[in-house]
Amino acid sequence: MVHQGKTCYVILNLYPYNNGHLLVVPYRHTPSLASLTTDERHEMADLQALSEQALVEAYSPHGINVGVNLGKPAGAGVLEHVHVHLVPRWNGDTNFMTVVGTTRVLPEDLQQSAARLKPIFARLGAAAQG
Repeated sequence: MVHQGKTCYVILNLYPYNNGHLLVVPYRHTPSLASLTTDERHEMADLQALSEQALVEAYSPHGINVGVNLGKPAGAGVLEHVHVHLVPRWNGDTNFMTVVGTTRVLPEDLQQSAARLKPIFARLGAAAQG
């Protein structure tokens, strides 16, 4: 976990597509965006923006994929717990390896990613509240 909010939190994806692949997750288990409370939806949006800022500062990506997989056919790995993915992207990154070779190439392990992101989230989160 790299950041905790009141109704949602931010974690690193255990099986990332790229370094810094984050998930914004509500504490409450619920299967869809429509089933979230207003407070949960608002905090998820706020934490997505905060995550974008943290990823830009920590990794300087050229872009970021943001998405939600609802239902098994859409790629949802945890069917009863909606979450939002933020995947940093760079021109020429190695994401094609997952498609072509069923292999992921990550030069940074999750502990390094967490150590890089936690202080940024702490600073940005404090600034957003103050």
